[in-house]
Order: sequence, then C-alpha cells, then structure tokens
Amino acid sequence: MLTVRPSLPEDVPAQRELWKLAFGDSDTYLDNFYTTYYRPERVVVLEEDGAVRSMTAWFDTAFVVPGQGEYQAAYLYAVATHPDCRGRGLAARLLAGADEYFRSLGIPAVTTVPAEPSLHDFFGANGFRECFRILGGKLSRDEIPVPPSNGLHPASTEEYSRVREELLKDIPHIAYPEDALAYQAGCCALGDGGLFVGDTPAGPVCLCAERADDELVIVKELLGPAGMGRAVFPDLPRIAPARRWEIRGPRPWDERPDLRGKLGKFAMLKWLDPALEKSWDWDTVGYLGLAFD
Repeated sequence: MLTVRPSLPEDVPAQRELWKLAFGDSDTYLDNFYTTYYRPERVVVLEEDGAVRSMTAWFDTAFVVPGQGEYQAAYLYAVATHPDCRGRGLAARLLAGADEYFRSLGIPAVTTVPAEPSLHDFFGANGFRECFRILGGKLSRDEIPVPPSNGLHPASTEEYSRVREELLKDIPHIAYPEDALAYQAGCCALGDGGLFVGDTPAGPVCLCAERADDELVIVKELLGPAGMGRAVFPDLPRIAPARRWEIRGPRPWDERPDLRGKLGKFAMLKWLDPALEKSWDWDTVGYLGLAFD
C-alpha cells in the first residue's frame, strides 16, 4: 500500500539514507539541513508497506509578482526515490500527494529546480511549466580586474534579505524566509563562500557564493543595479578564492557576450489554484535565484 504524508521525526534516518543514495551528499551537508531548516512537516514522504521509498523537502517561500501580488509558494527540494524502486511511478505519486498536502495548507503555487536538463521533461509531465530563467557566465582568475576592492562584506540573513528584496522589487521573483537563507549560508560555510552585501558607485549589491570543487566557486546569484558592470569582480578572490567562478543572476552585468549569456531554463512553476493557473501569463519571466543545488 502506498501512502503520501508529511514526515514524522522517526522518518529522519530513512530520509537521510535516501538523500545520500540519491545525491551522494555527505553527513555534514545533511546535518546543515536538519539543524537549520528541517521540521517534520517540511518533508513529504511516500511510504510503501511501512518503508519510506520517496521523499521531497520543501521550502516555504513567496512568489512576489510586482503589481499583482504575493503568493505563498512551496519550493520542492531533494526530490528522491530509492534506487531499487525507480521506474514504478513513485515520484509522480509523491508529487501528486504533495500537491494535495499543499492545497490543504492553502498554498497556491509550487516551484522546483530540476537537477538536470532531462528532469524538465519529467516535471513538465507532472504539471510544471517553465517560468524562472537565469543569466549565467564564467570568469577565470586572470580575467579579474585590478586593483582589488573591499566593497563586499559578510552579511547576516536579515541584511542579505533586505538588500535582495530591494534589488528585486521590480522583477517577478521568489523571496526566501530567513531560515531558508540560514540553510543557504550553512551550505556556503562548508567551503569558501557565504552571503555578502556591499556598495558600488551604481548602488548596493548582494552576492551568494558556494564552492563546487577545488577550482570552481558558483556565485549562485549576483544582484545589483543597472550599471554595476564588473565592479564586484575584484572582490571574488578575497571572499571566495578559486581559479574559476560561475556567475548567475537575473540581469546582464557585463558587455562580454559570454558573460551576458542567454536566458536559460532554470526553474519551473505549477499553480495549484485553477483561477491563478488560468489567468497567469506564461510569457512572464521570473527569477528564482538561490537554487539550493
């Protein structure tokens, strides 16, 4: 028998095992989630004959649409099925059950960031559509402008959230509560990186950096005003040392074509409210930003 339900504290060992099997993350990485963000109701599990076979965590976020409103949105994270149980449609059953749970909480929207391109098709078959896109580019150490700058400093979750929301006020975007930002800060703290804010001649900026490997740091979002240009790049070797940086954001921040990039598929949206689904303009380009990848 299959049952989809909010998790219980006693499910945590099974969740952790499933998470590691699916994604290969370390105990230290999982500890960050379970100490900074986890509550039993923030994980939904699919149980078969008393055993957890599939799971998803979710972040309680807001979809802010300027001129239209602010909608509570469940951001699905760590969607996983036990390797021995794949190919049986359990993940689709999990997503359908999670939708019913979110409806019971009055949550009208669900978002997710597919972990790889092929999963866009899977989520598309389960009611999601493309909505959130991102600009990306890469920068190597020998391209860092000089002289060095000291414009960026470590930020608290409260400060980062305040600057972030001000910079995104004119863009449809996902806003994160402070406990979700605390989880992101914990991920960054596992390597060189963190949450940073600062000022440039064009205005305030914020930046989130997380190490990917020995040579690469992912700047998971770089937000700033028009005209910011390359002003914060000299800070990168100081705040997030690397040989290469992958930089993401909602706007072009440089005139180089490879840094401007193109708007790429990134995250997906599903409306659970039929009226919002019917009225939503799917040509709208939103910004999700801090994918907890």
